Amino acid sequence: MLKKEFIDKLDKLVEKYQKLQEELSKPEVIQDVKKFRELSKELKELQETYGLYEKYKKLQKELKETKELLRSGDKELRELAEEELERLNEELKKVEEELQYHLIPKDPNDSKNVILEIRAGAGGEEAALFAADLFRMYQKYAEEKGWKVTILSSNKTGLGGYKEVIALIEGEGAYSRLKYESGVHRVQRIPATESGGRIHTSTATVAVLPEVDETDIKIDPQDLRIETFRASGAGGQYVNTTETAVRITHIPTGIVVQCQDERSQFQNKQKALKILYAKLKDYYERKKQEEIAKERKEQVGTGERSEKIRTYNFPQNRVTDHRINLTLYKLQDILEGKLDEIIDALKAKELEEKLQTVAKGS
Repeated sequence: MLKKEFIDKLDKLVEKYQKLQEELSKPEVIQDVKKFRELSKELKELQETYGLYEKYKKLQKELKETKELLRSGDKELRELAEEELERLNEELKKVEEELQYHLIPKDPNDSKNVILEIRAGAGGEEAALFAADLFRMYQKYAEEKGWKVTILSSNKTGLGGYKEVIALIEGEGAYSRLKYESGVHRVQRIPATESGGRIHTSTATVAVLPEVDETDIKIDPQDLRIETFRASGAGGQYVNTTETAVRITHIPTGIVVQCQDERSQFQNKQKALKILYAKLKDYYERKKQEEIAKERKEQVGTGERSEKIRTYNFPQNRVTDHRINLTLYKLQDILEGKLDEIIDALKAKELEEKLQTVAKGS
């Protein structure tokens, strides 16, 4: 049976659901396209939980009626009631579990697109090659999910690695899946640059930020220093002779972004601003969280960037996610974008921890 705190929350949800239905039937709301769309979306988000709660109440009623039949003097009727009681208890247990998960607060960013940033860490050229491998892995995963990947900014090395690559990943549920990838990724393998056949350990840092709508965060134009320069490719080769590359510095925070991949200064500026908005929102949110709680460090999947989250061991065909002690011997499959097994396990662990928090009423 659900705890009283869960029932109270569900009763409030029912009240909210019914109020939304009333609002959506009002002529003035129907005529206001924007408001009607917003309320309809809100109603749709509550619909499944509302339906499950109605099913829960129906099963509770049936359970009560079936227990009354157990007191019947008819032996055959009692036997049927016992069988029905077993079925109802099993079904009720499943519905209770589902309802508890539905009460877990949803991440408001889950439906957003992603700004993915991968940087080579320790290991020189090998780290840059590993960064390229990771980017390809996420491209493959995005392709499998039907998401669109657009490179916003990149800094390639002569051997085809990336010192840094920043991309926009657009698609349903992109952030809800990729947010678990933030952190330090470590590789153990014999580098292509190593002639002695020795295994090296290198790292790359992955940051997954939700794409930010410009209305979500205000930037004072006076706080920005915008510079232009000539775009250059790997090895310092000039891509063009005009100053199309853009570097933007947010003076109060010291955050610097630059973009040189596009042929026009305007396009590079727009892409750089997109990255800046995401980085600023992340910066302010992190600062706020550090002041009020260390929530990110307590939860699976948020991935502190200084934290080593995963190791890719080539000699043993092994991938280990250190946050949940999950080891899989299918490295090549994972590098080909088969990430669901890891992400599902991380998601399940996070849900379990959040459920415990909800149960405590905090």
